[in-house]
Amino acid sequence: MDNKIKESMDKLLNEKKVVSVVDVFIDIGILNIKDYEKWRKGQIDYLERVCRGNLNKLSKIIDEIFKYAKDKNLKVSTSFYRKYGKGKKTKLRFSKFGKERGREKIFNCIY
Repeated sequence: MDNKIKESMDKLLNEKKVVSVVDVFIDIGILNIKDYEKWRKGQIDYLERVCRGNLNKLSKIIDEIFKYAKDKNLKVSTSFYRKYGKGKKTKLRFSKFGKERGREKIFNCIY
């Protein structure tokens, strides 16, 4: 899995100069783009529900993303995912437990 994550990050960085955890999830097949869009619209209560794998697996992937970002000396920025579309722009959740352990944030790794 490590090589798949690194290849994904390199590809995304070359294409967009920025990569987020969700971009990697989509690129490596953990998350379907249609499910991601539904989550962003607030139609899915938490992202973990539609990802392939449990929270433990997702956390390991996130850890690998940050390890590789650190190895490449990428700048890491954070902000929160918020619902888009009409209505209140509420924070979106990654896991059903809803604990903010940093996982409810967008993690962008920038060149």
